[in-house]
Amino acid sequence: MIVAGGGQAGLATAHLARRAGRRPVLLEANDEPLGSWPRYYDSLRLFSPARFSALPGLAFPGDPERYPARDEVVGYLRSYRAGLDVDIRTKQAVRTVIAESGDGGFRVTTAAGTTLTTRTLIAATGWFGAPHVPALPGTFRGRVLHSADYRCPAPFAGQRVVVVGGGNSAVQIAVDLAGSARVSLVTRAALRWAPQRPLGRDIHWWLARTGLDGAPIGPRLAGRGSPVLDAGRYRRAVAAGRPDHRPMFTTADDTQVRWADGRIEDIDTIILATGYRPNLSYLRALGALDAQGRPHHRRGLSTTAPGLAFVGLEYQRSISSATLRGVGRDAEFVLRGMEFGQPRPAFIRP
Repeated sequence: MIVAGGGQAGLATAHLARRAGRRPVLLEANDEPLGSWPRYYDSLRLFSPARFSALPGLAFPGDPERYPARDEVVGYLRSYRAGLDVDIRTKQAVRTVIAESGDGGFRVTTAAGTTLTTRTLIAATGWFGAPHVPALPGTFRGRVLHSADYRCPAPFAGQRVVVVGGGNSAVQIAVDLAGSARVSLVTRAALRWAPQRPLGRDIHWWLARTGLDGAPIGPRLAGRGSPVLDAGRYRRAVAAGRPDHRPMFTTADDTQVRWADGRIEDIDTIILATGYRPNLSYLRALGALDAQGRPHHRRGLSTTAPGLAFVGLEYQRSISSATLRGVGRDAEFVLRGMEFGQPRPAFIRP
């Protein structure tokens, strides 16, 4: 069995597969199997407490009620990887997968020129490797970044900055910047807020208690996205105008934007907190993706390529599918659901 991707989804899948007696080969594009975590912005903190932010088989260390920072998650993933009895091969980004003739299976080729074959493949490259950069309404010539490229406020000191997006990352980045830059948070709809600790308990406690965290989710609900989880800090900052919240600008030309009320303003930087798309282009030759690059699947099991499954997709089975706490549940589900038979061991051709 091959697991493509060594972030949280791939590590959880490899652990559960090994525990079930399989011998997975995990292929990771980078020097370490840490996923996107080392590249997130410096001030990032999880919106779930440590007790609800663990992969299967290893509790998150320290106070279970705290909200871990980015670097704590990186350290946790390193510890998790160190405890795995799994064949992990780094600098092996999967580039193409084609169906084998005869008795089925897949031929997997990496960017390093390695070729492997397997009867079962789990695509765990997740949801955060392909930033979504929508076209702006105009020909803006100022600086445009995706939130994936944002690290800290220092390079933006004194600038006029617009952050596009209404999710957790957009709000967190806009508030982070507001101490050193003039910042507007812009959205097409009203911001949706959710209390982080209703009735004194973190919302993830309630989701786990009620079973909603892992419950199947319908496409209509998934399409709405997630509200901003907040204990009050971010809502107070927006209410105080640090950052201010505005409707989406109508045009962005040269180094200016035109606001909905007709005013024109010079802007130094636009940061697009506009989410991600599946990082699955290597599966296109299998016919496993639709025209937008989204996988044909049912709860993580491919509906077009027998022996192929997915872990780490947003809303794959539930609201927690793309999170530390949710990838293990989804991995267990697809491992149970795949008909492994007697998989042919992967082999390497120079």
